[in-house]
Amino acid sequence: MIKKVISYNKMAENFDEKLLQILICPVCSGELNYDKKNQELISIGANLAYPIRKGIPIMLPSEARKLTNK
Repeated sequence: MIKKVISYNKMAENFDEKLLQILICPVCSGELNYDKKNQELISIGANLAYPIRKGIPIMLPSEARKLTNK
């Protein structure tokens, strides 16, 4: 039983990049880019970064971070 818990926790930390083929930004319907370092999905069109928590993308505009222009 402990092995299953450890394996689930390891799996939950990793985002499945194949999801990028089917996910779109809920605000602008544009494509998303994966930012592995910050664990976010980036929507250039909407200027938003959606968080990924425990391997699950949170695609709610209210949870997204506004991107700043550098």
